[in-house]
Amino acid sequence: MEKSEIIQNTILFVKKTLENAEGGHDWFHIERVYKNALLLAKNENVNELIVSLGALLHDIADSKFNNGDETIGPKIAEEFLHTQNVDSSIIAQVVAIINNISFKSSLSKSKKERFTSIELDVVQDADRLDAIGAIGIARAFNYGGFKNRQLYNPDIKPNLTMSKEEYKNSNAPSINHFYEKLLLLKDKMNTKTGQQIAAERHKYMELFLEQFFAEWNGEK
Repeated sequence: MEKSEIIQNTILFVKKTLENAEGGHDWFHIERVYKNALLLAKNENVNELIVSLGALLHDIADSKFNNGDETIGPKIAEEFLHTQNVDSSIIAQVVAIINNISFKSSLSKSKKERFTSIELDVVQDADRLDAIGAIGIARAFNYGGFKNRQLYNPDIKPNLTMSKEEYKNSNAPSINHFYEKLLLLKDKMNTKTGQQIAAERHKYMELFLEQFFAEWNGEK
């Protein structure tokens, strides 16, 4: 099967699978990450098929919406790719990306324990870019509303030393998420292009928070 046909079939599969997904983790999130990944890949020596499939399938069954089960997504992706007769070595790389892409994975594994590849670096940066900036802000509050969380509560301070389990089980206000994750992503980018884009989106979030707290405190 041609690479273009595999990618097109994957797009159709992901669209169908995520048609009722939460707004911050739906097909449009996948599409943005896919486009980001292709942009970043232009400046890196990568296997573009692995990057494309990793980006398209990275959230096919996010554990947040599957009772915390982190095995479902990789399993669905692997089974689908087998139906497309994708080479087993490529499938293994894509599954490894899905298993290692998340922010919470970095909370539970030391650098020595983590799977690494330039394709993972690219897809991870692409996913992280969609978590910051204007879209990142929108996604944070969309998910907070989905989980019926408070916008902000000055009595609940951000937890800056969370374990993976604490991160998974957190019900903190949406504003806390900026300090617990979103503002940290700029310094966790892997690629030079990702770092440049992240720097601009980071500034936008800082301006938003400045305005938010000024309005919260009746200063503006």
